Amino acid sequence: MSCSIRDITLAPLGHKRIEWVKSYMPVLKELGERFRREKPFSGLRVSVCVHLEAKTAYLGLLLREGGAEVAITGSNPLSTKDDICAALAEDGMNVYAWFGATPEEYHEHIRQTLEFKPHVVIDDGGEFVSMLHDEHPEYAENLIGGCEETTTGILKLRARVKNGNLRFPMMAVNDANCKHLFDNRHGTGQSTWDAIMYTTNNMVTGKTVVVAGYGFCSSGIAMRAKGLGANVIVTEVNPFRALEAAMDGFRVMKMDDAAPLGDIFVTATGCRDVITARHFEKMKDGVLLANSGHFDVEVSRTDLEKMAVKKIERKPFIDGYVMPDGRILNLMAEGRLVNITAGNGHPAEIMDLSFAIQALSAEYLAKHGRGLAPGLYSVPESIDRSVAMIKLGAMGLGLDVLTPEQEAYLGAE
Repeated sequence: MSCSIRDITLAPLGHKRIEWVKSYMPVLKELGERFRREKPFSGLRVSVCVHLEAKTAYLGLLLREGGAEVAITGSNPLSTKDDICAALAEDGMNVYAWFGATPEEYHEHIRQTLEFKPHVVIDDGGEFVSMLHDEHPEYAENLIGGCEETTTGILKLRARVKNGNLRFPMMAVNDANCKHLFDNRHGTGQSTWDAIMYTTNNMVTGKTVVVAGYGFCSSGIAMRAKGLGANVIVTEVNPFRALEAAMDGFRVMKMDDAAPLGDIFVTATGCRDVITARHFEKMKDGVLLANSGHFDVEVSRTDLEKMAVKKIERKPFIDGYVMPDGRILNLMAEGRLVNITAGNGHPAEIMDLSFAIQALSAEYLAKHGRGLAPGLYSVPESIDRSVAMIKLGAMGLGLDVLTPEQEAYLGAE
């Protein structure tokens, strides 16, 4: 075991937090019981790069219970929890992460996590895939394949497939129903507003909230804002999603037109430069800018830095940029993922589904990955359905079953 962490004395608090989330993740609990018996990862090394907090720790421990040697790091230096790193290190896991790592330290932590040449990788945003292709292809010499957690990461993988330079099989975990239908919409929706409300201690009701995008993540954010009493505006580039937002009861307009109207702006598009200088010029004094997209490129901090005459720390995780005319634009979490940087991330019950898909997709690769050509693969429907069925059972919910006659009727041409 090796590790690169900040403070091992934080381990007791980390253990408490991990035990708490275990109580609310029944699907992982059931998988853990089977993994302990069957050891599907026996003799394999697994590298994990996901936001390193209590729920991710449980995933890492589950993989280890399945026989894997696990190395783990965080996918965002501001979402890493030092007490969780300490708890995993105390338990003997290979951990390379700490909160607030510099770009150089963050890069080194990712490299260290791949240095032991894993057989399976679990990625979040394409950090592992990028390094294994562009910097250290030698670390992929034992690689069977990997799993990708996010929309952003899937977009990057599809680009690699299109360009013919994806060198190993990857499972599109984000596209599984048990991931994007619940994690992206309900997890992001709740955790984003949890973080904003806790950090600011401000009202949402009566405010004008501008949500950039109307995919699964941003539609969840808009829905929760509406439920909190906000007047919600949606901006989009996709005409079908724009129509969907309009028919869901939201105002839809260009960001240029929304900029002078909003009190709170939240981006979750997966694209860069969604809010830039020309928008900042029009905004009200005191607006709040937050991002729930994977990378810190949606709200242009570069433009804020250029435009501001002064930058002040207003509260933890809130920087105020003072404009030449005296207006203050407030940026949360340096433009990084606000829900996990300034908050606790998705609820454990939601991540129970997502991480069960991750664990079972990794098991699928361990068993079948050596027979797969390089490419991007869908999670088998049998895995997706099995996770849903376990979750329904844990929630005490019933499900009707088709009779043979109904199956014949539906199958008739």
